[in-house]
Amino acid sequence: MKEKKAKNVFVQGEITPLKIAESIQSHSSKTDIGAHSIFLGQVRRDIIDGKEVTAIEYSCYEEMATEILNEIREETFNEFALTCLHIYHSLGVVDAGKICLFVFTSSRHRAIAIEACSKIVEQVKARVPIWGKEIFEDSTFVWKQGNV
Repeated sequence: MKEKKAKNVFVQGEITPLKIAESIQSHSSKTDIGAHSIFLGQVRRDIIDGKEVTAIEYSCYEEMATEILNEIREETFNEFALTCLHIYHSLGVVDAGKICLFVFTSSRHRAIAIEACSKIVEQVKARVPIWGKEIFEDSTFVWKQGNV
C-alpha cells in the first residue's frame, strides 16, 4: 500500500460539532464507501476527592505524538481495507461535555470500519504521549491518572 501523507492531528481546544459534521459531509461524494465508524471521546465531569472536574487541559510532546499518531495511521491502513481514516485530538483546555478525541474510519463494509476505529482508539490510549490535567471548579488541578 502506498504511504499516506503525514497529517496534523491536533486541534486547539475542543473538537467542534461543526468540524465533525464537515468531516462526515466531505465523504458523501465518495460512493465506494459503504460504512463509517466514528468514535468521539468526551471530557467527563468526574468527581475526584469530592471535587468536580470542569475541564481537562491536554498537553503533549507534539513532535513525538504526531509521529506516533501517523505510525498508528499507517499501521491501520496496512492492516485494514480502509478508504479513509482521520484522527484528531485536542490540545489545551477542553470543558466537561466537549469532544477531545475524534476518530473516523471509512470502508466498503461496516465490520472493517468498526474494528479499525476501535483498534485506533486503543492504540492512541496506549502509545501516544498526551497528558491531561483535570481542572476542578476551584481552579485546582490533578494530573489525570492512567491513559488520557
